[in-house]
Amino acid sequence: MEYYCIVYKPFNVLSQFTSGDGKQTLADYFEVPNDVYSAGRLDYDSEGLLVLTNDKKLNHQLLNPSFAHEREYWVQVDGAITDEAMHDLQMGVDINVDGKMYRTKKCKVAPFKTAPVVPDRNPPIRFRKNIPTSWIKMILTEGKNRQVRKMTAAVGFPTLRLIRYRIEKCSIDALQPGEMRILTSGEAYHFLFNGKNDPLKVNK
Repeated sequence: MEYYCIVYKPFNVLSQFTSGDGKQTLADYFEVPNDVYSAGRLDYDSEGLLVLTNDKKLNHQLLNPSFAHEREYWVQVDGAITDEAMHDLQMGVDINVDGKMYRTKKCKVAPFKTAPVVPDRNPPIRFRKNIPTSWIKMILTEGKNRQVRKMTAAVGFPTLRLIRYRIEKCSIDALQPGEMRILTSGEAYHFLFNGKNDPLKVNK
């Protein structure tokens, strides 16, 4: 039986159900059938949306770069980010991928006028009174290893906190870290593969 759900992966949790070194995994938060795995990954130190499924077709379409699915990230960076830095991010920057330099594809970048309302992180970001931070929204259509972190570092604003907010029309709007929502097959394919220009909010 095909199974679909979205989850909000907490900070410092592996995007898998087993660990050989004692780190927390998805199994510490979510109970799913044994043949269900994450379609794609988030870094251990990143948070946000993961799709869990045993549907091989959906998994293939979601991970195949030729489909260029939008992935929206909310990124807190170290320092007051400049317009120039955001422009450079949009146009593409050079990052190291598997020992080779790679030019990132053009993407969409915009500042948050006020910090977004997001769940508290445990442990929290270290507060430094005299050094500001900024929140930006980045919408990518590719997903190289630790790409967002490498990109913001390349323009001089290291990432402090990284949350994947949505993939296509599927978002974590109504979820808290450690929560999940089961989807029907129709919902999963609609949210992930249709209506690129009109992101819907997923309600619990």
